[in-house]
Amino acid sequence: MARRFDGKKLVVATHNRGKAAEIRSMLGSLLGPLGIEIVSAGELGLTAPEETGTTFEQNATLKALAACRGSGLPALADDSGISVAALDDQPGVYSADWEGPERSAMVAMRRIQDEFSRRAVPDTEAARAATFHCVLALAWPDDHVELVHGTCDGSIVWPPRGTNGHGYDPCFQPIGERRTTAEMSEDEKNAISHRGRAFRLLVEACFK
Repeated sequence: MARRFDGKKLVVATHNRGKAAEIRSMLGSLLGPLGIEIVSAGELGLTAPEETGTTFEQNATLKALAACRGSGLPALADDSGISVAALDDQPGVYSADWEGPERSAMVAMRRIQDEFSRRAVPDTEAARAATFHCVLALAWPDDHVELVHGTCDGSIVWPPRGTNGHGYDPCFQPIGERRTTAEMSEDEKNAISHRGRAFRLLVEACFK
């Protein structure tokens, strides 16, 4: 059985203000008024650890434990990315690296398309199947960690469509949809997204 969170303060292991705000919003909508204060690792001035893991689980765990040890408080971290079947499940844990030094999502999306062209991947949903992954790690000061893994299956489309969301959203079309996740509202996306599913799993396991 998963360990229950019963604290009043939680550190979100990120230095990205946008991600911290997104996590606050998502937890708030799922948990309601539980009186949990959420602060980010960036706000606490904690050092971001090097992400040396080769799986989403490893990277989420090392980030959560680093924030936990640095703050002495329970900490939540996520690691996410997209795996494309025809590209041997790349970019996977290296999804952010594919954005290049300028951290441009368009660079990453173009790289996927260039790889499709180089490998002569047919322009069909089945051939261009992809999965978004989000692993959440909730760590306590005694080094106990709870992990959940949310996924969303779909396919890569080109050219990119939509202006909502971030990262690879404009080129990802979920199964059963004719829109990319960047063409959906935030609520529509969260209802089916890898991150939305992961947070619902975490809340069910550790907060209810």
